[in-house]
Amino acid sequence: MSGKNAPLALLVTDRGTRRLHALDAAARALGLYPGQKAADAAALVPELLTADADPDGDAAALVALGDWCVRFSPAVAIDAPDGLFLDITGVSHLWDGEAVMLDDLLARLAANDIPARGAVADTAGAAWALARYGGTRAMVAPPGGQAPMLAPLPVAALRLDEAATAQLPRLGLIRIERLRGLPRAQLTRRFGPLLVRRLDQALGQAEEALTYRRPPSPWFDRLAFAEPISQLDDLVRVAGDIAGRLCARLQAEGRGGRRFELTFHRLDGRAFPVRVGLSAPGRDARPLTRLFAPKLEAIDPGFGIDAVTLTAEGVEPISAAQGRLDNSRAAMAEEGLAALIDRLSNRLGEDQVWRAEAFESHVPERAVRAAAAMAPPAAAGWNPDRPRPVRLFAHPEAITAVAELPDAPPATFTWRGRRHRVRLAEGPERIAEEWWRKPVDAVRTSLVRDYYRVEDEAGGRYWIFRAGLYGDPEVTVRWWLHGVFA
Repeated sequence: MSGKNAPLALLVTDRGTRRLHALDAAARALGLYPGQKAADAAALVPELLTADADPDGDAAALVALGDWCVRFSPAVAIDAPDGLFLDITGVSHLWDGEAVMLDDLLARLAANDIPARGAVADTAGAAWALARYGGTRAMVAPPGGQAPMLAPLPVAALRLDEAATAQLPRLGLIRIERLRGLPRAQLTRRFGPLLVRRLDQALGQAEEALTYRRPPSPWFDRLAFAEPISQLDDLVRVAGDIAGRLCARLQAEGRGGRRFELTFHRLDGRAFPVRVGLSAPGRDARPLTRLFAPKLEAIDPGFGIDAVTLTAEGVEPISAAQGRLDNSRAAMAEEGLAALIDRLSNRLGEDQVWRAEAFESHVPERAVRAAAAMAPPAAAGWNPDRPRPVRLFAHPEAITAVAELPDAPPATFTWRGRRHRVRLAEGPERIAEEWWRKPVDAVRTSLVRDYYRVEDEAGGRYWIFRAGLYGDPEVTVRWWLHGVFA
C-alpha cells in the first residue's frame, strides 16, 4: 500500500502507554479502534502511519469552528471532542428550510477541507445520533418524527458510557427499538440512570441543557450575497438593509432592543462583530445604521464578505409611541437626548458617559450615584412623599436662622448675606446617619438632622436642616441649607 493511501492514526500517551487517539476510515476498516495500544496496532497493520495528536489544538479549532457557525445561528454549543450543536429555531427560514440550511453548512465545511456529517431534529440527542449513525451525510427528521428514525440505530447512538455500550449488545439489545419496550426500572437498576435519561432526551421526553457560546436569541437575521462585497459603502448599505429587516420584526411584535451585534463573515471564515447599544429600547433602522457606520471603517474585508448577521439583545416590549429611538419625535432624531446619549456612548465608550441615578438610601448625599448612561434604569426611585430639591449642594452651606420654638421651622434665615423671611414651611423630616457605616459608639445625636421645606416671601423654595438636638450639652445646634427646589 502506497504512503498516500496508507491508513493513518494519531497517537497519545496514556499513563506511559502509547495508544491510538483518532483514526481515518482506512485504519478503521482494518479493525483498528481508538484506545488500542500503538504496539498492537503496528503488529496488526505494519503499514500504519502515525503522528502525535494535539488535543489542545483540536479543542481550540473546534471553538473557532463554533464561532464561525454564528453565520448560521447565534446559539452554538461545543460538543467536545468533535461536534457542535446549533439551535436553529426561528432561523432556518432564512435558507428556505432546514434541509437547505444543512446542505449549505456541510458544503461550506467541505469547501474548507473539513469533512462533516449533520442532522436536524427536535432534540439534541436525536440530532447527535442521526449525524453519527444515520447512514447518510445529511439527515432531517420531521417535527415529532425522530422516534421511527432512531429505532434502527445501534444503542451506541444514545451517548452512553463505555460499559453500557459494550454490555447491551451482549444481552441482545443491539438497537434502540429493543430498549423502548423494556421496563424502565430494570434498565435503571442494571445499567444506571444514564441509559433511561439519554433515551428520554433523544425522544424529547426529558429536557437537556446545552451550554451555548452566547445566549440563544430569537431576534436574529442574516443576509448572504451572491458576490462578495468589500467596499465601505457596500458595508454601510447592507448594515441598513439587515437592520431594516430585523427592526421590522421588532416593530411587528411591539418590541425594541437595547443592544445590537452586527457580524460580517469573511470568505476565509473569520468573523468581525460590531456592537452598538441604546440608552432606551429601540427599533428604528435609520438611527441604528448611523451608529454602526463609524465603526465599519475598522472592518477588514480581505477577499470579500459573503454574509452578514444581526442579533438583537435586551429585547423588551415598548409602546407604539416609542417606535423610534428618539421616542418618535422625528424632528428631533438627531438632537434628542436619547440619540445624543447613544452617539456619545458608542463613540467614546459606554464607561465614559454616565447619568445620575436614584440610589436606595435615606441620606441625601448617598441617595444619588453615577450609573452608565446605557444601563437600564434602577428600580429604586424618589419617594413622592419625600420630595428632594432639583439642585442639591455637594456640601451644605451654613446659614443663620431664627425659630420661635426649638422644634419649629425657622421664621427667618440668612444665606449668603441675604435675609429671607419664611412664608410657608413643611417638616420636619428627621434623617439620621446610617448606623452601619460607623462604629456603634460613634452614633451620636449630633448626627441627627431635621429637614424643612420652606418658601420665602419672594417665592423661593429651599431645603433647610437643623443639625443636632436642643438640650444636648455636647452638641452645638446649627442650621444649614442643603438645596434649592425648582
